[in-house]
Amino acid sequence: MTKPEVRTLRDARSLAALAHPFRSRMMDALKVDGPSTASMLAARTGQAVGNASHHLKVLSEAGLVEEAPELARDRRERWWRLVSSGTRWSTLELEDDPAAGAAAREAEALGLRRQVERVQAWMSNADTDPQWADAAFATQNWLRVTPAELREVADELVEVLVRWGQRELPDDGAEREPVLVFARGFPCQP
Repeated sequence: MTKPEVRTLRDARSLAALAHPFRSRMMDALKVDGPSTASMLAARTGQAVGNASHHLKVLSEAGLVEEAPELARDRRERWWRLVSSGTRWSTLELEDDPAAGAAAREAEALGLRRQVERVQAWMSNADTDPQWADAAFATQNWLRVTPAELREVADELVEVLVRWGQRELPDDGAEREPVLVFARGFPCQP
């Protein structure tokens, strides 16, 4: 299995593009569904096609999505795909660029808000499907580690999730749903 390319973002433009709720949803839809047209993304997210097209242009100018012309059936059809399998950034690397630092903090805050909203939505509907309710999980663990050890924990967790995300799906007739798994590790006191 090849390791996915994760792009390190270092500029305000790309970070600001990620800090927008609709663009963030579009990036998620492209990650889950793969290459899509503006019409497909609009239908998936409940937005107007023109709005989806505008935000695709912003994401493209930020270097986060690119056209996939080989998928088009004719010259009018425009397909889009993610440029990389994921993004990351280091606020430490952005200390000299206040605009990039502010955009990174907003993108991180947006990501956390979206995670909390998704958990709340799941919890309010979890009893509608007992099998998924039984399979869903939450975990909280306290560790005593150095910053280097925490990076090692993060690398191991990401490796497991990437392996599951990239595995070849068995041809067993089972219906598979998109599942969001997220974890955070940070210094904190009980």
